[in-house]
Amino acid sequence: MSWATHEFEPYTLQRHLGKRVSFLALALGSFGPDMFTKWYVCGLDTGAGHVGAANPAQFHRGWPGAGFTHTLAFALVAGLLIWAVTRSRAWGLGYGIGAAAHVISDVSDSAGTMLFFPFSTQHVSLGLWAYAAEAGRYVDAAAYYSSLGAVMDGAWLVLGLLNWRVFRADYFRSVIAPADGAWSWLGRWLPEEALLAIYRAFFFYGAARFTFWLLWAHVLHQYEWDLSLGGPHWVEAVRL
Repeated sequence: MSWATHEFEPYTLQRHLGKRVSFLALALGSFGPDMFTKWYVCGLDTGAGHVGAANPAQFHRGWPGAGFTHTLAFALVAGLLIWAVTRSRAWGLGYGIGAAAHVISDVSDSAGTMLFFPFSTQHVSLGLWAYAAEAGRYVDAAAYYSSLGAVMDGAWLVLGLLNWRVFRADYFRSVIAPADGAWSWLGRWLPEEALLAIYRAFFFYGAARFTFWLLWAHVLHQYEWDLSLGGPHWVEAVRL
């Protein structure tokens, strides 16, 4: 899984797609596959005990389970449904492309995704780093930010910074807002400064998340770096 890439992807995708897609739809699509399931994968500790999936990887990426959300078919169907309901091509395309980007990014870890579901439940995986949700949220974060996962997040962060013009107010006015009437609707109640803050928030949230977990893993806890394929060696990589 990715810890910050999905927050960075919408900006780069929108930069290349321009007014053909809604940025908000891209962002929601990028979060979509995890939006209602990630909390159950990581689990919650309550006064009554732990609430979460008995087999996190199977629930998250497998079938039976919620793995269908991490498929290209899900991205296509969800995009078409949103297009039909909203009658907005920009929203349908945006959500579908954002969700597809999420699915393709998650191919990189050891669990992979069922890219060709429902025709096949075979998982496609590059195995670049370990999927370690079974070990719990904190160990999974430490493993991700001690492996090539951190490199991927860092690469997307740098790519976003190199395209810094997309965060300018004039870019928002000329490209982002005209592509999606939702900004005009929000503008009835919010000033432009607030709209810009919403637009920029996904990237800055991802940057803060990337920085925090990196410092948490290597300054506060001194986890060992391992940039070998499938690493880190000190955690068991889950494969489906």
